[in-house]
Amino acid sequence: MLSRVADSMYWIGRYLERAENTLRILDVNMNLMLEGSSTGSETRWRRVLRAFSAPAGVDERDSDLTIESLTFDLNNRASIASCVAAARENARQVRDEISSEQWQKLNSLYHRLSGMQTKQQRPMLSDAMQTILDGIYLFQGVTDTTMTHGEGWQFIRTGRFMERAVQTATLLELYYHELYLQRDLLQESAQYLEWVGLLRSCGAFECYCTTYTADLTPERILEFLLLNRKFPHSLWYSVNAIVEALAGIENDSRRTRADELSRRAGRLRAMLSFAQIGEIIEQDAGVYLRQILNQCRMIQELTYRLYISYSIDTTLTM
Repeated sequence: MLSRVADSMYWIGRYLERAENTLRILDVNMNLMLEGSSTGSETRWRRVLRAFSAPAGVDERDSDLTIESLTFDLNNRASIASCVAAARENARQVRDEISSEQWQKLNSLYHRLSGMQTKQQRPMLSDAMQTILDGIYLFQGVTDTTMTHGEGWQFIRTGRFMERAVQTATLLELYYHELYLQRDLLQESAQYLEWVGLLRSCGAFECYCTTYTADLTPERILEFLLLNRKFPHSLWYSVNAIVEALAGIENDSRRTRADELSRRAGRLRAMLSFAQIGEIIEQDAGVYLRQILNQCRMIQELTYRLYISYSIDTTLTM
């Protein structure tokens, strides 16, 4: 597979996963604004912006402006509209490598979002968000059912789960520092709402309740989102999917120098596989999560070095 094709496939997966994640976080925090929590709106939206690396020009004191910017602003690279537009552009560059159904679904989503740029033509925000979410899910569905599960599909999968792992780890780190380490400063009702918000931001509330009942404790929430092997948005599940996707790419491409990448990805999975939540918290979960984020960054750098930005001399020796 050409490196430019691999690059586009990878970023299709990452951008659409980022759009879905942004949409879910915004929707959850909009609903929390309606609850009688003692956590201030400014504090909550500051956390949201930190999760998105604080996009320039967005003021957490103005929740309406924050929501508008992170949803529809094409000049904001962190917005849902920008992510969908970037995913569509990458798909346009590899039209011959994806199915016509994939292109139709993504192109349709892009044009629906484009039609929402002016407030006069925009449906209610909740309806707009549901339309966007449905479009993303449709693309993911047709990708899995109409695309050959070879290198291209594996690169999309790698991008999707890399973004999911990074965003889950980032959210957990933020909530750990702001809520777990300072929980004595918050009312119990406020703590409950904020932890529910974290679970819903990861699409995990119902699955968590099925596993642990509705008894929310920070330790169990961290354990579920870090180590659960069956929940698709847990860190273990995401990292395991990355390992499997990279192994599939290596087998299909027949590259002989992927040992370092395989070891790095396998080491990260082992780091989660043999961890216990008590030990993680005792040693400082914040440090543990930063280590995971650093490992994800290294895996991406190695993936690029091996499959995307490699030199001609490297190619001739493979």
